[in-house]
Amino acid sequence: MSAFTFPVRVYIEDTDAGGIVYYVNYLKYMERARSEWLRQHGLTQQGLFDTGIQLVVHRLECRYAKPARLDDELDVSVEVVDRSACRLSFHQQVTARGEPLCDASVDIACVESTRLRPVRWPPALATVLRE
Repeated sequence: MSAFTFPVRVYIEDTDAGGIVYYVNYLKYMERARSEWLRQHGLTQQGLFDTGIQLVVHRLECRYAKPARLDDELDVSVEVVDRSACRLSFHQQVTARGEPLCDASVDIACVESTRLRPVRWPPALATVLRE
């Protein structure tokens, strides 16, 4: 499956008093990019919720290389690197002008929303993952 890229601009609300992006906001950018990756494939978080499914972060490993700053234009990439019956592993990267700022490995689990127990991918998402 090819990589997907989502553009993000850094706003004042994303930064500390020095105009540098607060570290947790990179995770928010990555979450948005994964949601847009789903949308590109005809799925939405709300649509999954409506069927009793939630996608939750199971594991995250992140490495910060350089800071993003106020008004920077960032690219946030999403690439599926592994999958199982109810788990997806993504490699995600935040870059500015092609320069890596933050790298992450993110494992997402598919769970039934009321019991929060792992379940197999719903048919529509399973089809996307097979392509």
